[in-house]
Amino acid sequence: MIVKAYGAHGADKPLESLDITRRAPGAHDVQIDIAFCGVCHSDLHQVRSEWAGTMYPCVPGHEIVGRVAAVGAHVSKFKVGDLVGVGCIVDSCQHCADCNEGLENYCDHMVGTYNGPTADAPGHTLGGYSQQVVVHERYVLRVRHPAGQLAAVAPLLCAGITTYSPLRHWKVGPGHKVGIVGIGGLGHMGIKLAHAMGAHVVAFTTSESKREDARALGADEVVVSRNAQEMATYAKSLDFILNTVAAPHELDAFFALLKRDGTMALVGAPATPHPSPNVFNLIMKRRSLAGSMIGGIPETQEMLDFCAEHGIVSDIEMIRADEINQAYERMLKGDVKYRFVIDNASLAA
Repeated sequence: MIVKAYGAHGADKPLESLDITRRAPGAHDVQIDIAFCGVCHSDLHQVRSEWAGTMYPCVPGHEIVGRVAAVGAHVSKFKVGDLVGVGCIVDSCQHCADCNEGLENYCDHMVGTYNGPTADAPGHTLGGYSQQVVVHERYVLRVRHPAGQLAAVAPLLCAGITTYSPLRHWKVGPGHKVGIVGIGGLGHMGIKLAHAMGAHVVAFTTSESKREDARALGADEVVVSRNAQEMATYAKSLDFILNTVAAPHELDAFFALLKRDGTMALVGAPATPHPSPNVFNLIMKRRSLAGSMIGGIPETQEMLDFCAEHGIVSDIEMIRADEINQAYERMLKGDVKYRFVIDNASLAA
């Protein structure tokens, strides 16, 4: 089936309207009419070849929500009309230790929702900046939020799970003092989720103007990280830090804020490396530096259910598909609160 999409033919080319082909649903496939797709910083990195290996044409988008339009003969979990989502994963080997534990995100053969290998034309996956997508039912998520919140649910499929997974893995909850570094697409979700989990949340921002915004999101305290004196008052006070910043920056100032045995987990993915941290900041208090990448399918479903139960959605700004290039430039300037979401109905215009 030919559908409308938005993508680019090269790293130095703007995104433009394209016609792409979607396969007919197989026995285990779900065909989804996409209502909305979130815009992730990863989309920009990939489409502009800031990350290696981009295949063109590149149609980004891995924060997909919509309704089931058709199902294959052996699909048992979904029916036509269901509200569903698709995140960053559309395939994996399905039999390795990671897949067997529901951690498809760490499978060596994980296939991304775009720019991953596939038998479908053009030989790599094409993402959610499109009218429709066909996905194996294993990688489709059920959305239990009200239909009126669907656009704001879309970013949960990446920004939500990327922050939820490390908070759950490091068992954040009541009695924990947790730092969230960065108040953007990821960070604003980290604040909301850590607060809902019962932690005492300290938000870190480089911008004085974001203090009240961070408090409104659920932060108990807000620190301007460029203020060394303010930072020093939090020395050795935090159990866990979730660092969401997607630009290279000094990590040492944040290590000093961790208690003994504290961990800082990185989820922001900069195009170039962070400066190497001072090892003494780690060994003197048995601190840990860790990383986390999205989440597996069962945990993503758990996150969506948790957010539905607690009334959590992303703060969004809706755009038309033909506004995506301007949105990318605004995203680079941090000029969005806090996630752009494409109204995919605009693809037909």
